[in-house]
Amino acid sequence: MAAQLPYPEIAQIFARFRAAEPEPKGELEHSSAFTLLVAVALSAQATDKGVNLATRKLFAVADTPERMLALGVEGVTEHIRTIGLFRNKAKNVIALSQRLIDAFGGEVPASRAALQSLPGVGRKTANVVLNMWFRIPAQAVDTHVFRVANRTGIAPGRDVIAVERAIEDQVPAPYQQHAHHWLILHGRYVCKARKPACAACLIREYCRYEEKNL
Repeated sequence: MAAQLPYPEIAQIFARFRAAEPEPKGELEHSSAFTLLVAVALSAQATDKGVNLATRKLFAVADTPERMLALGVEGVTEHIRTIGLFRNKAKNVIALSQRLIDAFGGEVPASRAALQSLPGVGRKTANVVLNMWFRIPAQAVDTHVFRVANRTGIAPGRDVIAVERAIEDQVPAPYQQHAHHWLILHGRYVCKARKPACAACLIREYCRYEEKNL
């Protein structure tokens, strides 16, 4: 685990990220808080591309909790069969739709605790929904964020909660809203797990990664 970078260097890193991509976007397709919630819940152990292929047809017929319930577990299963763990995910989608209706009037709540009370919704999913839909600067730590935060020294931590808190503590306020998106995209396309493209990295002189392949 790399040592924590100094605050001024972290600010310079995120200034570069923002200059390169001022408004980074999540890659999961959605049209509402509900479809975003379902898409993120389905994305565990699956690619965004694979989820999008499945949800285009699913959301065309079921873009509200009520319509999702009308499909039932078998109906949802048929739409998401190409996604990993599809049977369990279909059950969770139906269960979370029911709970949204029963506990929240069919609306997606803007609270991490409330979101995490939904079946199949963990802290990362809740943070993505809070950030992307409700514009709350929550930090969703996936494998890309965890790797980049530790490898570079931006926000090292031994687990996802420690990295989440390090990002909240160390990243300057003007960059908090998009911080996890910049880190995800950097990890997905540049700072890859097996073959990081260090020569193409726009923050390479700040990076603490000892095996930089320059």
